[in-house]
Amino acid sequence: MDARGKKILIADDEPDILEIISYNLKIEGYEVATAKDGDEAIHKARQFKPDLIILDVMMPHKNGMEVCRILRSQPAYHDTLIIFLTALSDELSHVRGLEYGADDYLSKPVSPKVLVTKVNSLFRRYSKEKENQVLEIGDLRVDPEQFLVQYQGQNISLAKKEFELLYLLASRPGRVFLRNEILNQIWGADVIVGDRTIDVHIRKIRQKLGIDCITTVKGVGYKFEL
Repeated sequence: MDARGKKILIADDEPDILEIISYNLKIEGYEVATAKDGDEAIHKARQFKPDLIILDVMMPHKNGMEVCRILRSQPAYHDTLIIFLTALSDELSHVRGLEYGADDYLSKPVSPKVLVTKVNSLFRRYSKEKENQVLEIGDLRVDPEQFLVQYQGQNISLAKKEFELLYLLASRPGRVFLRNEILNQIWGADVIVGDRTIDVHIRKIRQKLGIDCITTVKGVGYKFEL
């Protein structure tokens, strides 16, 4: 994979980890910036505009999950890939990380080779050049160019916002989208709509498709699972 032009921000309060990860990603061809705590991570993200952020969960000032929540609530970071680094080995911590909007996680101690492989894999899967690609997941086909949804070969008629919402969620199966993230991306920050609006649209999508493909993550958001 060609890493030229891809920017990665690494946030961790351990200097050795910052140095090791930075070194290996730079060798791979990525442009790298670093931050030593949560506040600096948010500041650097706004300055550096990274394509991917590697966040340590346990950081001073703001932990990685809080940084992720703040960034995901802003439209500029809806498409930014996020990987959590965590020393917490329990499954619940990993699930919580994904629920906060992360795309993946790695447990410490970090293997530089595994991390580079995971970064390359994420960029291949979620390349910005493929944002408007036709989605084919099982028997579901979503074509943004033709504004067409098919399930098991049958055309499904969705309203514009229903289509946009389905495409957003289905573009990253398994990734939890926060409510504010969905509202900002589908309706825009300047349009005042409530959480109930999302619920109604998701209910209509489920009814029209005839399948329960969108899971509600209570108090957090929604994810697509087929």
